[in-house]
Amino acid sequence: MSKSSIPQKVQSALWARAAGRCQYRGCNTDLVGDLVAGRQDGIFGFIAHIVADVEGGPRGDPIRSTQLARSLENLMLMCARHHKLIDLDAVADHPESVLLTMKAEHEGRIAIVAGIDEDRASHVIRFGASICDNEALVSTQAIFSAMPPDRHPASGQRLDLEMVGCAFRDNEPAYWTVQRENLRRQFEAKVRGRVERQEIRHLSVFALAPQPLLIELGRLLCDIVPAVVHQRHREPASWRWASDGPPITFQVTEPDIGLSGSVALKLGVSATVTDARLQAVLGDEAAIWSLCADQPHNDVLRRADDQAAFRRELRRLYDRIKARHGEGTLLHVFPALPASLAVEVGRVWMPKSDLSLRLYDNNRSHGFIRTFDIP
Repeated sequence: MSKSSIPQKVQSALWARAAGRCQYRGCNTDLVGDLVAGRQDGIFGFIAHIVADVEGGPRGDPIRSTQLARSLENLMLMCARHHKLIDLDAVADHPESVLLTMKAEHEGRIAIVAGIDEDRASHVIRFGASICDNEALVSTQAIFSAMPPDRHPASGQRLDLEMVGCAFRDNEPAYWTVQRENLRRQFEAKVRGRVERQEIRHLSVFALAPQPLLIELGRLLCDIVPAVVHQRHREPASWRWASDGPPITFQVTEPDIGLSGSVALKLGVSATVTDARLQAVLGDEAAIWSLCADQPHNDVLRRADDQAAFRRELRRLYDRIKARHGEGTLLHVFPALPASLAVEVGRVWMPKSDLSLRLYDNNRSHGFIRTFDIP
């Protein structure tokens, strides 16, 4: 443990850089006050040396220990447990290089978050079934950490739109009627009114739900306020966009001119969807348009640029389908999409100019089933 006296101005600077939180990787415990006991004036953090202030201490050095004893760059803010871990219980596992990396990561993250101005504040929407039991949606920390550096949470509260418990099964029309109306009412009560009062200026959307309901959420969002729709990645499990990796190649196909049946749009990005599955629902004369990934799989969407590319392709496709088939056509939509792209299907759709949509859901036992129409 420390033998030297750290100047108060250095201590204050360290507390500020650490935002009053433990700098040990993965801890981030708030060290100011004991909120559980109602005391908010206590300070429970410890200032730890990376290179010990004495030669015989943890990571001590005959020359550098004295030189670095009061240096801000050699100090870390720690909770009691991790202070003891690095200085007593597991010194060998915590060399100087490891601790310096932890310090740099923590202080860099704090600097990014603290540097975001108020105009980048965003309200968080969570949408799914049984949010309190859904591991991907329940972790506020995982959701909030996916937002910087472009956005930061406007508050610690979330706007939760939760699917209602229902006695109907998802292959029954009543199921979709109940769930759609439930979503609409929650959205009106929790989101739209606050947008109209200008209490909400930007939304960050985190959603995991059946695809027709995700599309309906996108329709409700439309362009009422700027929004970012985040994607849940499987490996590694995260809501944060990747910055590298190959782009998705999207393939667009058009139906033969002579087909006279219903008009369909096949969206195959997270899985392959064959024309035969659509024809089983609509008949052999169905005019099938498609927007599909060249190599679809269930974790294909990694980059925000690919989400934007999908939006552009879909917007053009909506226009081409309407130009070919005419104003009064009903467009049958069969989605196999990453969750965020399903939301974008509804956001891209324009109620005053695009064709009406009939949405289908892929049911394990019954194949694609009809759910509801938009509008």
